[in-house]
Amino acid sequence: MKITFPDNRQVEFEKGTSLLDIAKSISEGFARSVEGAQVNGHKLMGLQEVLNEDSSVDFFKYDDDRAKQLFWHTSAHLMAAAIQKLYPGTKFAIGPAIEQGFYYDIESEHHFVPEDFEEIEKEMLEIARQKHDLEREDITREDALKYFEDRGDIYKVELINDLPENESLSLYKLGDFIDLCKGPHITNTKEIKAVKILSTAGAYWRGDSNRQMLQRLYGISFKKQSELDDYLNMLEEAKKRDHRMLGKQMKLFMLADEGPGFPFYLPNGMIVKRNLEKFLLEKIRIAGYGEISTPMILNEALWHTSGHWDHYQENMYFTKIDDEDYAVKPMNCPGSILVYKSEPHSYRDLPIRLSELGLVHRHELSGALHGLFRVRAFTQDDAHIFCLESQVKDEIKGIMNLAQEIYSKFGFEYKVFISTRPEDFMGSPELWDRAEKNLIEVVEELGIDYTINEADGAFYGPKIDIQLLDSLRRPWQCGTIQLDFQMPQRFDMHYIDEFNEKKQPVMIHRAIYGSLERFLGILIEHYAGNFPLWLAPVQATFIPVSLEHHGDKVKEIKQKFFDAGLRVEIDDRNESMGKKIRDSQTSKIPYQLVIGDNELANNTVSVRKYSESKSIDIDLDEFFNQMLTDVEERN
Repeated sequence: MKITFPDNRQVEFEKGTSLLDIAKSISEGFARSVEGAQVNGHKLMGLQEVLNEDSSVDFFKYDDDRAKQLFWHTSAHLMAAAIQKLYPGTKFAIGPAIEQGFYYDIESEHHFVPEDFEEIEKEMLEIARQKHDLEREDITREDALKYFEDRGDIYKVELINDLPENESLSLYKLGDFIDLCKGPHITNTKEIKAVKILSTAGAYWRGDSNRQMLQRLYGISFKKQSELDDYLNMLEEAKKRDHRMLGKQMKLFMLADEGPGFPFYLPNGMIVKRNLEKFLLEKIRIAGYGEISTPMILNEALWHTSGHWDHYQENMYFTKIDDEDYAVKPMNCPGSILVYKSEPHSYRDLPIRLSELGLVHRHELSGALHGLFRVRAFTQDDAHIFCLESQVKDEIKGIMNLAQEIYSKFGFEYKVFISTRPEDFMGSPELWDRAEKNLIEVVEELGIDYTINEADGAFYGPKIDIQLLDSLRRPWQCGTIQLDFQMPQRFDMHYIDEFNEKKQPVMIHRAIYGSLERFLGILIEHYAGNFPLWLAPVQATFIPVSLEHHGDKVKEIKQKFFDAGLRVEIDDRNESMGKKIRDSQTSKIPYQLVIGDNELANNTVSVRKYSESKSIDIDLDEFFNQMLTDVEERN
């Protein structure tokens, strides 16, 4: 078989050669330095796995994000091995790697509490120091069922029974712990030298509230203790930035028991939201979008046509109107399709770009709700582009450039993922392959690094997912660009081509903020509540040195700023100047402006910027003009 390396060099190997031996063919040192490989552009594999056909192979080292999936997946098995030893009789469900670490869902008579974590961590490190290889064994369905039935592993048996008949199965052995697992894994436990169990939570088996409640233990691991220390320090900093705490402190939003998962915007939060909307609408107007608004409730028949009834019903809310069934929209796309279909179109009309800031509702389990990050009602900055297939690449490039322009305004870096066909999908595999090929070619032509996110596409099409990295380098899923050949087909959408024949357009779904609620939560934590001036709910606090002597004049100055559109207030409480400054800083107001005799006499203002301990004197008119410029230019 021929193995192709990233430099296009091809080398012949015997079928059944392990990736470790392929790495050793480059050099022994190189093999020791790599953690795994990405095969054929999308599949992550451990070095212990073998290849049996021509393949492209890209090895990666520990500092590559791809390596974390192998490292943390192995650590999940390591945690399970420790729990199996410490708590015999535990039944194991699933234990994947996640964005930040890993978890394992287990059934145990023992109720795990934080006081147990240190003992489990100690046992994990003891097992890791024994330098166990992660041994892979391919196994038949019959043998796998017999093995796990004999052990009484009811969860593994159910997983096997639910797999397709032709699905290949494999086991991974780590010391005395053997698990049903596809992999991939690192080669040996000796690499895991720092572990931390972070929390425990309840989790229904397979996400079904009618099934067994399991215990989920979350953890993280690294090669060095210093890496773990840095991570734990980041978590402490993240606690200080928790958007739920800061949102309450800054009076941005609230959540009420009367509406779990349905956030309330407070006046300060509405200011931020409206400015986010205004910024976006300015940009998309320049990019040639028309803005629409579609109904929140539409007839159930529409959702059968769109496929949501078959693929998304459990996440939707329903109601009756005039004895007919209706659904509250979980997505904006069917409404946008009805707008497109409301009149005939020629190929000369395309592309048609329709934008909608649409309120959608999706049912989330109560245990999954989390501040603004996971809600049941949110505003999506949606857009749908109807175009010729020949226009797809240019349209997606335009969206990527728009996303870059918007994200850079907030100081975000980002990573790009291409999510491919899921198990539950509509349409033909051939159409999906065509759509996926288009997305890959676009990001490659733009010179953007990307990672394949296998089987994570929407049910109607593959997508480009954009993960923002905040100031703590935490990833957040926000932007998405979905390429859809299915909806135009299901809704019988068409245009008239140059030969006067009916043709089907291609549909592109895109969001840049994703959800305004989630994006606001991310911004609160990204900035630790210290919004840039143009977003800040209150941009400056005027503080008279003496209310009696300076109050009236300061009110006149404040009014000038207010009349110019600046969001300013005057602190006329009967408190000390020091307390007023501290309170303004606690509220994360960008500027505290102190005015007394000297300032009034010289037409200056004493300016203290948020988080700074010293004030500077500046000409009042100059400062006024600078504020106006900074807000207008969104500096």
